[in-house]
Amino acid sequence: MTRQAFLARLREGLAGLPAHTIADIVADYETHFADGAAAGRSEADVAEALGDPSRLARELRAEHGLRRWEQERNPSSAGGAILALLGLGAIDIIFLLPLLMGIGGAIFGIGIAVIAVFFVGGGVFALGPFTDPPGGPVAAMLAGIGMMSGAASVGALLTIVVIGLMNALVWYGRLHYRLLKPALEPQPQGVAP
Repeated sequence: MTRQAFLARLREGLAGLPAHTIADIVADYETHFADGAAAGRSEADVAEALGDPSRLARELRAEHGLRRWEQERNPSSAGGAILALLGLGAIDIIFLLPLLMGIGGAIFGIGIAVIAVFFVGGGVFALGPFTDPPGGPVAAMLAGIGMMSGAASVGALLTIVVIGLMNALVWYGRLHYRLLKPALEPQPQGVAP
């Protein structure tokens, strides 16, 4: 594979990342080719030593997504990290995606329930003095405050669980990358294992 073909496939695999990130990565790999040429190696040898550019792009996207999650803990970066991890290990999609979908669905359902209980509690609090609830208006107002604070507490716990799950996914992605890295490194030729 030539330098241009390698870099074109690498750029194609990195599509969607910020332009400056792609430029930095491509410049780094151009340096590998320049160093190889200075050492008298052919472009094909350098490309073979670097590995499959599509796989490199998946790994680099995963690493970028993980770093982004560590810097910006928000839903967008969480989604990017999850997609990057799923792209890293295509075989893991068979096992990891259904598990993530189940956990994500449960978290989403609990989140909707928490929001609903919070607003119902607000309604009970606001309407308690104007209706004739059992126990009187004060009991209705206290019940509304209790529902709202309970929902806020469960929401806070749910946030802690989501952050813990994202950290576990980041750990899994890094572990996965560390396990794959030796297989991706060029092995010295002529040495028997």
